[in-house]
Amino acid sequence: MSELIQRRRLLLSMAALPALGLGLAACTDSNAEAEAEAPATDPVTTAAVEAPPSSGTVDMDKLLEEGALEDKVLGDENAPVTIVEYASMTCSHCATFHTRTYPELKKKYIETGKVRFIMREFPFDPRAEAGFMLARCSDDKYFAMVDVLFKQQNNWAPVQDAQSALLKISKLAGFTQESFEACLTDQELLTKVRAVRARGASDFGVDATPTFFINGKKYSGAMSIDEISAVIDGML
Repeated sequence: MSELIQRRRLLLSMAALPALGLGLAACTDSNAEAEAEAPATDPVTTAAVEAPPSSGTVDMDKLLEEGALEDKVLGDENAPVTIVEYASMTCSHCATFHTRTYPELKKKYIETGKVRFIMREFPFDPRAEAGFMLARCSDDKYFAMVDVLFKQQNNWAPVQDAQSALLKISKLAGFTQESFEACLTDQELLTKVRAVRARGASDFGVDATPTFFINGKKYSGAMSIDEISAVIDGML
């Protein structure tokens, strides 16, 4: 089979396969179909809350070692708190976190030099892989592309023709038909995205998204701004 045909099949697999992990309390690979109808938990709260318990710790030096892809980072490198998030682009609770909690997190902690934020890919399906590949191909617009894809998730992740939907969104970010197809048929990039996920699972026990490591402490699920603030404030 020629390389061109293999690449075309990669592109078609993204468009044909359904997205997993929509509507789960924490998006997972194994129970996506069984819990697909479960309602999303709203992470927005109004009352003061205590910091949720962590589910373990990891070695920060190991966590911050260079992986298959260069980390995408926001914030002061000398910030007292470092957050590493593993996310899937088709996970509804990742979208909930990024549309409802993340803007306040950015304003309150990242832009004030208190938090350094690192995002890593943990895709559960071909569409999530495609979303992250497009974000990577957008270079310095990585976080902007991620934000748009999460905000527009219902317009591309669950639809029948995800390819056309993603192309429409990508053109608004400056992609052409040619650059869009070149990105999604980049086998090396796909392999590296998958390697980031594999390392997260094998080295740090990530098995659901979103998963956060806050100064090495592990938290799973889309935390509210009050919950994540309680964790951060306890470390400052």
